[in-house]
Formats: sequence, structure tokens, C-alpha cells
Amino acid sequence: MFTELCNQIFDQSIADYHVHNSVYQPIQNPYEKTAIEHLLYLKNWIDTVQWHLEDIIRDPLIDPVKALEIKRWIDKSNQERTDVVEYIDSYFLEKYNDVTPGAGASINTESPAWAVDRLSILALKIYHMREEATRTDATPAHREACQRKLDVLLEQRKDLGTAINQLLEDIAAGNKYMKVYKQMKMYNDPSLNPVLYKSASN
Repeated sequence: MFTELCNQIFDQSIADYHVHNSVYQPIQNPYEKTAIEHLLYLKNWIDTVQWHLEDIIRDPLIDPVKALEIKRWIDKSNQERTDVVEYIDSYFLEKYNDVTPGAGASINTESPAWAVDRLSILALKIYHMREEATRTDATPAHREACQRKLDVLLEQRKDLGTAINQLLEDIAAGNKYMKVYKQMKMYNDPSLNPVLYKSASN
């Protein structure tokens, strides 16, 4: 099943990141650039770095200049994340290019890759909630509460994985069809963000 591959690669990416646990470490993607595994690893690596950037920027003692640097880094990361999601959807479009949708075929509320995006974030939640559930310096009550949350996250991953696999089966059978809508983010575009184009004209 496709989502089993996703979960395996996401867990690998997260484990690789935590060897050094630094947002500044370069990615070492082990997969060929033409393979879907490469995109999945890249997707989760971006998510993992951004997860830790979001932790860093919430430090109440962070230097304001450093905070601005991190905020801009997060903005750039969001754009990269969106781009990779669209690349993954392009993979699915090519994969199912020869499928003719049936007369009653319907479109899904989200594309396969945006569902995979949620699966990637779930992998991070599971990793870090498991850390909290096994923290030796935390109280038993804390560990028990986190274990309950971890159980829910694991069930959520199972359900989401089942739904994604079913969606892909429906697309392959012509019962569903997909479209890729470019996200058209405006805040990074100097021609669409009023703050940027007004400052450029001054």
C-alpha cells in the first residue's frame, strides 16, 4: 500500500534528522531524484525542520532579530512545502494519466498529495508525542496523558492511511478524478503582496 511506503520514509526522515537534531544540518536524501521516494523524503524533511523552527521561535527569550530571521525562514519553508506537494500530485496525475473517469466519477475534497501532507505531519506528531510519553523526567500523569494522545494519533494515522489508499484505488478505477490547483500564495510574490510592491515603488 502506498501509505505504508509513506510512513516508512517519513519515519526514516525524522530519525535521520534527530541524529544531529539541528535545523542547520543539510538534507541527505538517500533516494534517486526521479523516484517518488525522493519527494516523500524531501516533503517530510521540510516538515521536520519547520516543526523545530516553530519550537525555536516560541522561545520567550529569543532575540527579536533572530525571531525575524526564523519567521522568514518559516515563510520560505511553507512555499517549499507547497511546491513539493504539487510535485507529488503531478506524480499522481502522470501515474493515472491513462485512466478515463467513469460517468459518475467525482472529485475528492482534497488531492492525494495534500492528504499525504497531513500524513507527514502526523508522523511528526507521533514521534514527538512518543518522546513525551516516555520522558523519564516527566511525571507519571504527564506520561499517561501523552500516551492517551499517542494512541489517538496512531489511530488517526491508520484511518488517514486507509482513506488515502482508498482514494488512490478509486482514481485508478475511474470512480474518482483529481485536479491540481496551484496554491498561488500571495505573500511571497512581490507583485501581489501590497507591502512589497508599495515599498518597491517608493
